Amino acid sequence: MSTDAEDGSDDELRERITNFLRRNFPQIQMHGGSAAIQNLDREEGSVTIQLGGACSGCGISPMTIQAIKTRMTKEIPEIDSVHASTGMDGNEGMAGGADGGMSPSFPGESGGESDEDEGPEAPF
Repeated sequence: MSTDAEDGSDDELRERITNFLRRNFPQIQMHGGSAAIQNLDREEGSVTIQLGGACSGCGISPMTIQAIKTRMTKEIPEIDSVHASTGMDGNEGMAGGADGGMSPSFPGESGGESDEDEGPEAPF
């Protein structure tokens, strides 16, 4: 039965993350974009966010992603690392770059860049 308690705790954390995104980034929805939690690992303190809709191909989505990473780790103590993507940048590391940029899958190399993600914050 302890897994039920963990699931409830994960549900509560998942809800807090969703509320964080709605509260801090209403522009995502207002501009036709979406943000969804793809993976949540409470033990590691990591969450993977997939931005979609109008976020895919948007010129300021890298700034939005950086702002999510910076703010979420400060505002939600259980989260130590945030992995976020529009799905468009998943092909950058692949030789030749496939045309299927809309795939929601994440390549295994998505980690390791979090220390270098100190870029500009989003303008909102």
